[in-house]
Amino acid sequence: MRNYASILLKFKYPKDSVSQCTNNNKNMSNSKKNLTIIGAGLWGQGLAKLAQYNEQNNVKLWSRTSNESLASVIQEADVILSAVSMKGIRPTIEKLTALTIPNQTIFITATKGLENKTLLTPSQIWQKSFPRNPVVVLSGPNLSKEIEQKLPAATVVASENLAAAATVQEIFSSEIFRVYSNHDPIGTELGGTLKNVMAIASGVCDGLQLGTNAKSALLTRALPEMIRIGTELGASPETFFGLSGLGDLIATCYSPLSRNYQVGYGLSKGKSLEQILAELGSTAEGINTTNVLVQLAKKYRIAIPISRQVYRLINGKITPQEAVKELMARDLKAEFDDLE
Repeated sequence: MRNYASILLKFKYPKDSVSQCTNNNKNMSNSKKNLTIIGAGLWGQGLAKLAQYNEQNNVKLWSRTSNESLASVIQEADVILSAVSMKGIRPTIEKLTALTIPNQTIFITATKGLENKTLLTPSQIWQKSFPRNPVVVLSGPNLSKEIEQKLPAATVVASENLAAAATVQEIFSSEIFRVYSNHDPIGTELGGTLKNVMAIASGVCDGLQLGTNAKSALLTRALPEMIRIGTELGASPETFFGLSGLGDLIATCYSPLSRNYQVGYGLSKGKSLEQILAELGSTAEGINTTNVLVQLAKKYRIAIPISRQVYRLINGKITPQEAVKELMARDLKAEFDDLE
């Protein structure tokens, strides 16, 4: 059994990783990059504005309704960023694989979710589709509406290719957006994905007016649940204590701006899932993620008590009040017993 409370005391990035990223940033400080963003939703538009804040970048934004063809906007792209929904990834890849894309072109994925049939993350899908190209994950506590208001924020870019991560770090860094890098793409990605499930639970907690004590307990127990899933899939536990894990968990679970939070809040008020989604008018990735996560947990035999109650709730198998009762009635155990 591993004591997660000791991880922060032991956490260090490898010195060679830090120095390599720093050196790459210095070498590219004056280089102009051509960035194409695919997906013009709130997140895609927000990322476009952040990249344009750095005048060194030439940014193009493309969506399915664009007048320009995809081939024309990626023709000179050094970096291609995908900000499409989870269900839009495969169709986007199909379009891109029909085109000629140089091996040095960097792909960034800014999608948070899990694929239904394969249980893969977005970066895994992109890497399998473009095995010769570097893939970078961008994830952090970045609420789209606050980004639109140019409020200060920070994020993480992660890749096994440190030079690619450094390039993306350089593209998006500015006085209003601080970008950190690491070499754990799967952990960075899962942090941003799994917190959406916890945000639904958080919305329920607030909607039922359970109080600060209950919500603090919920989020504290949510973190080791995320870590259990992540480490089983090859992520570093330390990553979940960073911006893409704990940071994004706090932002999403405390902000009514979060669509997933609004899903949980609406359910607590007796609204149907269909009604909530119609009112949102946009995707709440936590719903699909929850359904896929239950499959994944069954496959790898991972304990997911919070996520399982969210699954039962969104599928109409339990009421919000019953979900809370189930969690409170679980067997007693040591706090850091990660076998749960």
